[in-house]
Amino acid sequence: MTLDHEFIERIKEISGQDVTECYQCGCCSAGCPFASFMDLLPNQVTRFIQLGFKAEVIDSKSPWFCSACWVCAARCPRGIDIPKIMEALRVLVLRKKVDVINPLNIDQELLFDCPPQGIISAYMKFSG
Repeated sequence: MTLDHEFIERIKEISGQDVTECYQCGCCSAGCPFASFMDLLPNQVTRFIQLGFKAEVIDSKSPWFCSACWVCAARCPRGIDIPKIMEALRVLVLRKKVDVINPLNIDQELLFDCPPQGIISAYMKFSG
């Protein structure tokens, strides 16, 4: 696998955040209230972007569970605004015109387990 510099630059262009500044301390993931619902933790998302693993990050469900509560950004010693990075990933997926979350088909167990902010966030990001 080769490093996808174009993907890294695209994320930087859309989000205004330089993911190469992240040194993987894990503070973002430790404070994320939705980490248990994510397939990639916030610090893993930034690491995968750093490594140019475009497909893995784009196919991840993590950006869709980010509620932009900014706990991660507040805890980041490097000042990286991870919600902006997650939004950039959502933008790239939405530009491909692919439905990610259909609010009519949300699993009942998820409705009971996920905090209301997560469900509202999913509705706001629905691309259909």
